[in-house]
Amino acid sequence: MKVAFHTLGCKVNQYETQAMIEQFLARGHELVSEDEFSDWYVINTCSVTNLADRKSRQYIRRMKKVNPDAMIAVTGCYAQISGQEIYDLPEVDIVIGMNEKHLIIDYLEKGEKAIHILPYEKLNRYVETGKVVSMESRTRAYVKVQEGCNRFCSYCIIPYARGPVRSRKVEDVVGEARGLIESGFKEIILTGINTALYGEEGIETLIKEISNIPGDFRIRLSSLEPTVVNADYVKRLLKYPKLCHHLHLSLQSGSDEVLSRMNRRYTRDEYLKIVKVLKDFDPCYGITTDIIVGFPGESEEDFLDSLDMVNKVEFCKVHAFQYSKRPGTKAAQFRDQIPSPVKKERSERLISLGDRPFLEKNIGTVRRVLFEEDNAGYTDNYIKVYVDEGPMGEFADVMLDEIYEDGLKGHIVI
Repeated sequence: MKVAFHTLGCKVNQYETQAMIEQFLARGHELVSEDEFSDWYVINTCSVTNLADRKSRQYIRRMKKVNPDAMIAVTGCYAQISGQEIYDLPEVDIVIGMNEKHLIIDYLEKGEKAIHILPYEKLNRYVETGKVVSMESRTRAYVKVQEGCNRFCSYCIIPYARGPVRSRKVEDVVGEARGLIESGFKEIILTGINTALYGEEGIETLIKEISNIPGDFRIRLSSLEPTVVNADYVKRLLKYPKLCHHLHLSLQSGSDEVLSRMNRRYTRDEYLKIVKVLKDFDPCYGITTDIIVGFPGESEEDFLDSLDMVNKVEFCKVHAFQYSKRPGTKAAQFRDQIPSPVKKERSERLISLGDRPFLEKNIGTVRRVLFEEDNAGYTDNYIKVYVDEGPMGEFADVMLDEIYEDGLKGHIVI
């Protein structure tokens, strides 16, 4: 049978889609593009915002139009939270919850309309979606290490969608990473819903074990949450030379008052202490972040605190989000919801700060670049670098010369 996938949302979803794809290929089914005629279509959904829910419904309708007789299976966060709502859509045949993804191929092969969702209290163990042995990129590979979150930020629906924290076995993570490295991948990205919550001893356990695998490769963390880690924790990670000098460290707001209402469990000063550890270690350490604008009750002064943090930290990338009310979260009940025009205006001001200060700081330095194209790749501190010609799929040291397009232009140092 022919099967097509469409994936929305985070890197965890991308990893899980790849794991499902490999299940189908192992049983002899044929993978086709989502725009092609297919017997089965699988939509791996996101539910982080109302917009993500709407996009999921749009893709469901779009795929059904390609082949009206196809079976449509829907999984992911939106499926877990709003399974019955999705199942009631006329285009949908099967809805599969978070801990049932590994069974998706069995459900489609049976060909029966059904809804398969475990309640929150039964999402209490890590279930392998399947072992990943390949990725669309031949240079970077994601490895999922944990599932779930117990932080319950007041704006976030994901803990309800993904369930409580559970971690993958060390030997399974390391074994998968080893196989990917041996097959030629040069960068292993450890990802999860909240990677800082991995295991009893923390993510350092995995970094240490994977670092011992022979080969020329590097390790990147998809994110660490300041709701979990502090400056001392981060300092321990800096002793591993294979770990990239880049962290995604979600800020969400520069205002202590807003952080408190968000239930983020840290202050701006505690966040800046983590940044200081990283910048003392490497002045060009790359830090990416998320910032929500227009959170209920956010004053102009609160927003200026966020702009101030962007200027202080000199992020290499800021992902700006306008607050989206999510039914079922505490913040959805807050008063003082911010009007959409104000959220839009603040988002534009935030985005306008850009990443130029960080890029300028890197000019004149030499960074190791992994080339994913003949003339472009990423540094360890997460800058896209362009050269006249680079070694596709390999590392090279590059002198960074000038700002260019969405990154920097440089030349390879022989």
